[in-house]
Amino acid sequence: GPQPSVSNSEGDLLFLLDSSGSVSYYEFSRVKEFMWDLVQPFSFGPKDVQTSIIHISTMPTMEFPFDRYQTSGDLQKAIRDTRQLMGDTNTGKALAYAKEKLFSGEAGARPEVPKVLVWVTDGFSTDDISEPMQLLKDMGVTVFIVSTGRGNYLELSAAASQPPEKHLHFVDVDDLPIITKELRDAILDIIQANRLHAVDITSSSFRLTWPKLLSQETGYYILEYAPTDDLAKKRTQQVSGAHTGLVLSDLAPETTYEVALIPESNVHYFPPQTTRVTTLAEEVSPAQVLISESGPHSFHVSWAPTLDSVMGYQILYGPLPGNSVKLLEVDGKHNSTLVENLTPNTTYLVTVTAVYKSGKEKSLSAKACTQEEGSKVRHLRFEDMGPNTLKASWDSADGKVLGYRVRCRRQTGPSSVISVSPLIHSVLLTDLASGTTNKVCVKPMYKNQRGKGLCRMVRMQPATEAQGYKHRQRA
Repeated sequence: GPQPSVSNSEGDLLFLLDSSGSVSYYEFSRVKEFMWDLVQPFSFGPKDVQTSIIHISTMPTMEFPFDRYQTSGDLQKAIRDTRQLMGDTNTGKALAYAKEKLFSGEAGARPEVPKVLVWVTDGFSTDDISEPMQLLKDMGVTVFIVSTGRGNYLELSAAASQPPEKHLHFVDVDDLPIITKELRDAILDIIQANRLHAVDITSSSFRLTWPKLLSQETGYYILEYAPTDDLAKKRTQQVSGAHTGLVLSDLAPETTYEVALIPESNVHYFPPQTTRVTTLAEEVSPAQVLISESGPHSFHVSWAPTLDSVMGYQILYGPLPGNSVKLLEVDGKHNSTLVENLTPNTTYLVTVTAVYKSGKEKSLSAKACTQEEGSKVRHLRFEDMGPNTLKASWDSADGKVLGYRVRCRRQTGPSSVISVSPLIHSVLLTDLASGTTNKVCVKPMYKNQRGKGLCRMVRMQPATEAQGYKHRQRA
């Protein structure tokens, strides 16, 4: 139903709408309803909230500029009339286009108001989003992401403004109304014009923004901040009256700060504004360790995240059970390494330790198993199936076999190679001339290597012996 009107807000709100062919007509219509419900209480106009839509498709397209619709009724009709473009999901291109339009007077954007991007996605993109998204955030845009599909959490949490629990939502398209109020309140925290507030909060920094109260000519701001539990450590900065934001860095993790903004005007009195901000817990590495590309004598170890504060990594590995341990050292800029010279069919304990520049260490362990050594097939045997045809059969080889390759070198006629699935243990060999001796080899195939082949010589009966032919097993 109708929401209470929200005033005293000023900001440019851009919707990045997935309009590609990966979204169904039903999903697209539900997202449009969600967009309207989200902004319905806002007041629109050149001194209030302005809204625009950019389509994600093969090429980005702006549905309408920020300053076109100045009333709720006009905006509601414009959102309802928005049509899906289909095409590819080129989100990176759309983000680069959004960066241009969010700061463009031609698109109706205003230079001194907060910028908010709401990206509604089914979680799929065909191009890179990390660089254009970071450029947007670096220019002061607050990014909210609503994923209605199976998006990659690590990728989307890195793309959203920090902390992700406030700026990233995973929700089924039919349940979008559940998050509407929470998302609207988070947007209001940024665009309400009378509040000092913090965004892009990390373990060691946050960005403060405030309404434009002064100018370069009319005064300056005094910014004071200190940990709540140790106000004696108060720090002070003077900021030009032309600014409406500042990044505070070199902060302690998991610490609550009292922040005060004091406008010093030579024209009007402005009361101080205060807020309380808590930094996030320190991000640690490694938070996850992944084992991949396992073979009989090696496997690949990778870990995440990679942090600037890490000087290097130590990889300890040894067989289980056992006390034999070996060490690999990796530069802090890398997040993977190959562990080699291992024993086949063995379980290893792998421990990745991050050595921080501060001297701290953080470790995480995982188990890794090498594959069995590829072995040759056993008991290769033959059965007469006709004057010029043999059936070759064999027992399965050890380990994780991906298939078998059967090669027949004929005494007369061309050689042949047949590949079969790991579930098949016999093939028919045809066009074998009577009275000839032929060489047949069967070799198992593994992911990282070929197994050892088993070969046998087999002689076809002369034509005179084949009269009155009967099936019989060959030795």
